Order: sequence, then structure tokens, then C-alpha cells
Amino acid sequence: MSEFQDGLVALRRELHALPELGLDLPRTQAAVLAALDGLPLEVSTGAGLTSVTAVLRGGRPGPAVLLRGDMDALPVTESTGLPFAGPEGAMHACGHDLHTAMLVGAARLLVERREELAGDVIFMFQPGEEGFSGARHMIEEGVLEAAGSAPVAAYALHVVSNILPSGIFVSRGGPAMAAADRLLVTVRGRGGHGSSPHAALDPIPAACEMVLALQTFVTRRFDVFDPVVLTVGRIAGGTADNVIPGSVEFAATIRTFSKESQALMEEGTVRLLRGIADGHGLDLDLEYRTDYPVTVNDHGEAAFAARALTEVFGDGRYVDSPRPFPASEDFSFVLDRVPGAFILLGACPPDADPATAPMNHSPDAVFDEAVMTDGATALAELALRRLR
Repeated sequence: MSEFQDGLVALRRELHALPELGLDLPRTQAAVLAALDGLPLEVSTGAGLTSVTAVLRGGRPGPAVLLRGDMDALPVTESTGLPFAGPEGAMHACGHDLHTAMLVGAARLLVERREELAGDVIFMFQPGEEGFSGARHMIEEGVLEAAGSAPVAAYALHVVSNILPSGIFVSRGGPAMAAADRLLVTVRGRGGHGSSPHAALDPIPAACEMVLALQTFVTRRFDVFDPVVLTVGRIAGGTADNVIPGSVEFAATIRTFSKESQALMEEGTVRLLRGIADGHGLDLDLEYRTDYPVTVNDHGEAAFAARALTEVFGDGRYVDSPRPFPASEDFSFVLDRVPGAFILLGACPPDADPATAPMNHSPDAVFDEAVMTDGATALAELALRRLR
């Protein structure tokens, strides 16, 4: 198996050295196509994005199963010092380079066991996971129909550089990851001299009131067992201490774990902020962007994955998570249409403490490449066993 692992590591490092952002990943797409070249796959590429879809026809008739690997990087300058680090301004800080290589590995493993497959496997190599809704775009372009019929199940793995020891799989039935929405607000008043606020319409106190009111709204309108996270990550306004500005802007990220809470947040925050603006005689530009839905694992598919991973890797390698994770995932678009499971895989380096190691998205994030064979094997086994 060392030759197989060496091939995955080589592909991962090639991808890591050429990180690309968003929906347009031409060099990454070319590397994936080269890695799949020669395999008995039906390969197609996206029209509006640089996706790759490959279909493996099984040796016997049956339904289809989908496996997803995301390919895009983040606008982060790497500071790991790795010899294969990417250029300034882009980094595979979330492990998508491992995901892509592991999905290629799963394809290679399943090709070798093609005659055992009672159905087809769709390999979904997806750009634009990091805020660009790449999965939604691929669905619109027909990835779910690539095998001729909708898949009966869909699975994805995601490595984490901290939290979990290396090689541990974690998932759960029901909500697994949060929905992610954005709130973009501009409070408009009338500028003036700081010594005479009565002659102006000061947007700064109202904007501050809005930020605090949003926190109160979260704690007073939502069940503590269906939590909501709202973080105002940006606020900007003004140029000098004695100048009242004409406007103030702020932006927030909102994470929810149910469709009901997501809907209430959209309706409630808009009403709340407009009420505060009206009360102060201010105008308000407000945009509530619903980005990613809640990532909801099918209970049956999550239980199946737990059994399969335990049988393949042994007791203790799979753990049920007691709660969802507050990050978000656009594999949620797939799971909205196909029953399946999203699974985390610990990839914390063995010489690091998972409790203190740099997390995904950090410029210092480092991933244990030793998990890649297990990740590829896990994806292949889930497809193979689900089609039996």
C-alpha cells in the first residue's frame, strides 16, 4: 500500500503548491484530469466552473452513489514553512488538497474492484466550496444526473487539522454543520460637526445599538437547544474624532442549525434593524444573504457509515459527535437532495496536540498526510458497501 500512499501524497503536494480560489481552478482541474487519465471513467468538465465529474460503471447493474471532493483554496498567505507551500495570497488552509487526492485514490481503488460494484459511482470534484456555492452550481449543471439516475446516497470526507486525533472519523445523524448566512448593513444619516450632534443625524450610536440588539435577539428569541451564533466581524465608519460621518457599515455572519431558526433569523433581524433605524430617523440599506443551508445527515446513512467505518478500521476509529459543528459546508446542497453523510477525519499531525494545534483556515494549519490512504479507503468502502 506504500506505493498507493506515495501517489496520493505526491498529488496532494502538487495541488498544495498551486492553490486556486473560487470557481475558476484551471491548473487544479488539469491536475485532476491528468490523475484520472487512463482509468475507465466517463469524465466531463463544467461549463460555468472548472469542475470535474467522473462516472465509474459497475460490473453489475444497480443504482448510483456520489462521492464528493472539494478543490478550492483560501485567500490566506501560508506561514507553515513547508517546502511545497503555495505562493503568497492563496493557501490550501482547509485541506481541500487532501480531499481531492483522496477522491482520486477512491476512484483508483474502486476501478480495481469494478466487478464487485452493483451500480455506478459519481466522483464529484468541486470548485468554489469556500463561499462560492460550487456544489449548487454543479447540481444546476447536472452532476446528480451524471450516471443517468439520481444517486441513492452521497458521502464526503473533510479533514481537520485540530480538534481530533489523526485517523479518527466523526459524524452524526441529523444536523452536522451549521447554515451560514451573511448580514450586510449600511446605516445612513447626515454628517456634521462632532460638537453639534443635534444638527446632524449620527449613524454611529444607532449602529452600535443594532450590534447589541442583535445579540439580545439571539438570546431571547431562540431555544438554547437549537442554538444560533451571530458574530459581527466588521464595522466601519468615520474619519476623525470630531466629524460625524454620513454612514456606518457593518457585516455579520450568522450560523443556525435548523431551517426554522434560519428563517426566523432572516425575518427577525431585518425587522429589528429597520425598527431601530426608523426610531432614530435614519435610512438603512440591508441585505440578508442566505448562503449555505444546514448540513443535515440522513440518520440511516450516518448509521450505515458508522457501521462500515468501524468494520473496516476497527473499534474506536469512528466516534459519534454529540453535537453539530458551527462551521458550514456547501455539501449541504447535495444532502438537501440526496440522503447521505458528511464525515470529519482527524488529520492533526502526530507531534501536535489537537486541543492547541492551528485550526483549518489558519495560515499555520498543517495536516497529517498519513490519513490519506484511510480517507480514500473510507470513501471507496462506503460506495462499495452501499451498492451491495
